[in-house]
Amino acid sequence: PWMQRWASPVHPFAASARGAEIVDVDGHRYLDLALGDTAAMAGHAPDAVVRAVADQLHRGSTTMLPSEASVEVGEELARRFGLPLWQLVLTATDANRFALRLARMVTGRPKVLVHNWCYHGTVDETFAIIDPDGASGAAIPRPGNLGAQVDPRHTTRVVEINDLAATEAALATGDVAAILVEPALTNIGIVRPDPGYHAALRALATKYGALLIVDETHTISLGPGGATATWSLRPDAIVIGKAIAGGMPGAAYGMNAQLAERVGAATNLDEIDTGGIGGTVSGNVLSAVAIRATLGEVLTDAAFPGMVAGAERWADGVEEVLQRRSLGWSVARLGARAEYHFAPENPRNGGEAAAAVDHELERYLHLHALVRGIVITPFHNMALFSPATPADAGARHAEAFDAAVAALQDSGALR
Repeated sequence: PWMQRWASPVHPFAASARGAEIVDVDGHRYLDLALGDTAAMAGHAPDAVVRAVADQLHRGSTTMLPSEASVEVGEELARRFGLPLWQLVLTATDANRFALRLARMVTGRPKVLVHNWCYHGTVDETFAIIDPDGASGAAIPRPGNLGAQVDPRHTTRVVEINDLAATEAALATGDVAAILVEPALTNIGIVRPDPGYHAALRALATKYGALLIVDETHTISLGPGGATATWSLRPDAIVIGKAIAGGMPGAAYGMNAQLAERVGAATNLDEIDTGGIGGTVSGNVLSAVAIRATLGEVLTDAAFPGMVAGAERWADGVEEVLQRRSLGWSVARLGARAEYHFAPENPRNGGEAAAAVDHELERYLHLHALVRGIVITPFHNMALFSPATPADAGARHAEAFDAAVAALQDSGALR
């Protein structure tokens, strides 16, 4: 259904994609700054991944047995993120669901604490926002929460990112199994943590006996080890998806030794296939070789400085237009990812970010870019950079963005 979110009333149909370019069925070429909403952060069809997957397809893909590739992937994820033990799955949604099941199992507690306007895939417990009329941490269903299996009031507590007082009050109830967070919000526009926020969050999790789970699915844009390495975070578990498999279905969750020991002690292997964790093709060798090739040859340590520099140029270009045209918007940066908000300052929490959304204005700007051959992520105003994104991408976007703003101001629709 989300494929209908594009600004154009007649959606382009993709015929092929390579590097940072998409070609549609009519032959139009687009600079892709959405990159599959991070799933194609390695670029489209990277040679190393194509070779690895094609080679493996000739040798089978679903054996239900371990592979050497999965061991090597686990070792590389451990090197990057600092957690020693990893499981491979197909999507970050699955990784989040499984990590939360394990958290409830080892703590004996029923609830999950998340940030207001967070994004963790299609995990039921996370489709919740703050109840403005409730006690601290009280949740209500997020707008658009379709056919909820369970009312999130019964499963979830919600607080704003950067609100440590509300976080402590929610944890003090004693029923929170895990705090599940994006290190920075990314799907309501980029909202960065305050200095010292994550250290304080770690201390609160320890104090109240809740596990701390960090979802790096989007914040991998900060560097090879995501926010965990860049900001020296100390989670009990990490979830990572989308980007690590070079466009193939592949994700992972990792845990520290202490949590792994608790999980092992509580798990009955005779019942593991019906325990709600896994899936027949989770950890299949095709995903494993795709992840190995992506991490080993594409999204390498050496690739990130160029990706980040590209995003910085994009952000600089947008800021120059905003300043020159006296427009009170702001730009947020997150490594190889950047985004503009319809607000004079970057929002400090999810509620502020949600209040700044203007869907009609967003659709106009996206459509203006699309017909000029530039694709922006359809859910918000985000640009993401891959190792294959051309050096002039920021300048090309700035030119189109300037023309869009000028047209709106000349018409009187924007002042």
